[in-house]
Amino acid sequence: MTTATTLPTGAEARGAAPIKLQPFLLQVLLIANSVLMLYPILVMVFSAFKDTGQIYDSPFSVPDFTNLVNFGKIITQTNFVTYLVNSFIVTGSAILLILTFGSMAAYGLARYQFRGNTILFLFFLSGLMVPLKLAIIPLFIQFKNLGILDTRLSLILLYTAMGLPSTIFIMTGFIRTLPQELEDAARIDGASELRIMTSIMLPLTRPAMIIAAIHNAVPTWNDFFFPLVFIQTDARKTLPQGLTTFMGEFNTDWGALFAGLTLSALPIVVVYIVLSRQFIAGMTSGALK
Repeated sequence: MTTATTLPTGAEARGAAPIKLQPFLLQVLLIANSVLMLYPILVMVFSAFKDTGQIYDSPFSVPDFTNLVNFGKIITQTNFVTYLVNSFIVTGSAILLILTFGSMAAYGLARYQFRGNTILFLFFLSGLMVPLKLAIIPLFIQFKNLGILDTRLSLILLYTAMGLPSTIFIMTGFIRTLPQELEDAARIDGASELRIMTSIMLPLTRPAMIIAAIHNAVPTWNDFFFPLVFIQTDARKTLPQGLTTFMGEFNTDWGALFAGLTLSALPIVVVYIVLSRQFIAGMTSGALK
């Protein structure tokens, strides 16, 4: 007894081909996107090991990686170390304040129901819709009246205010997915509300805190606009503003400039690599839950 085999119709055969091509096209798209993103970074790193003449003559050639003249120049002949320390102080302080106040506000909004809870949450979210650059003149006047103009404190307070809305939004949504039974069990054991938040809830929100930290650290570290407006003293400049001193009116030392850009990008890259596992876990936790 023979079994009849049915051949796919023309429409079915035509419909099967695009399905097989989808993974291949997706890989091509991802590879092309990776090349597009990494190409400028690769050129920047290569140019950091060349002098200005080599950059103009052969900008895409592989340099001599033992040539560290540009790095020695920016460290010994400029205030690069001062700019780097200022960026660490401003960014680190702002992220610490953002995570501290953001986690406290998010925990209160996610776990306590009170009149005006939703309105308060929407008030914080409104900070995501209004660009703070629109208030640059009132902020300048206010910082001047407070006596903190041309200080690192002005930048720290400004970046903290900018980062709180997104941090509260991220952490409130994450805390709401955590089981309420954990807190109920701790209350039965006699734990205070502060102990519940610090010892039970905050360790569970580590992936969300990592996302909020990276989300705010990158724009804070790379920001050029607000330091340009609020900082005039060279000893208080951050890296993006300080690197402009390498660009002269008639001549620019491109090798030293690219070396400074490479060193300034290195801390954020290292932080992301170290925290990449927690970052990916936080990005996918919502979907898994």
